[in-house]
Amino acid sequence: MAESILSRAHVVLYEPQLPVNIAATVRAMKNMGVSSLRLVRPCEYDPNLIEVVAHDTRDVVERIQHFDDLDAALADCVRVAGFAGKRRAAKWKLLEPRAAAQELLGYMESGPVALLFGREDHGLPNEALDRAHLTVTIPTTEHSSLNIAQAVLVGLYELHTQAGDATRRLARPRKHAPPPTAEAYERTYADTHRALEAINFFRTRNPELVMRSVRSLLYRAEPDGRELDLVRCVSLEILRTIDRVRKEARGELPSAPVT
Repeated sequence: MAESILSRAHVVLYEPQLPVNIAATVRAMKNMGVSSLRLVRPCEYDPNLIEVVAHDTRDVVERIQHFDDLDAALADCVRVAGFAGKRRAAKWKLLEPRAAAQELLGYMESGPVALLFGREDHGLPNEALDRAHLTVTIPTTEHSSLNIAQAVLVGLYELHTQAGDATRRLARPRKHAPPPTAEAYERTYADTHRALEAINFFRTRNPELVMRSVRSLLYRAEPDGRELDLVRCVSLEILRTIDRVRKEARGELPSAPVT
């Protein structure tokens, strides 16, 4: 398929359980001009049988990538949209597919993006949704459970139709740095967790809930790469200061002069 801005879009299926859904996803991707499929711990499937459901999709099938963990599948992405059927307690950025497509297209000017979908039985677990910068819900009746490939088709349809006007859209304001990757976000969260642990912040608080709130706060803030690095540096400086004070208390370092 022709090279386009949609070449920067990756469909990521988290632990798909049925080969037929992988095939139907490939078909939806071919229909909507997206060619990159990443599978995280998928069920066993025969690539040669994919075209039984998804005719004339060999080019997409040959590019399927497998990953042992979700972080690796998302590491190079500057924006991750997690599709979920249920609202969450944390204050996540929640969009419908059309608005999500607009946001993703803006970020695709800077790097790859991911549309993340969960298992057939329970969707995306919290630890997977934690990696999503925004949550996408597809409006339905009270029967909100959608087949994975149906959800993929809805998400990609909005992306496909809006990408046709991408060259005529106003450019996003220039930033001092490009948007951070998913890997950069995870480094920041890990060091923030270490710093909060070092000052006993979790003594009376649930670490998982605190860090989930930190995640949602930073995702909604949409920092650029330099701003996110600043957040991480604050945590690292806390850790260095605590280490220096402890060494001074043990007499391993001279005390800082009083000014």
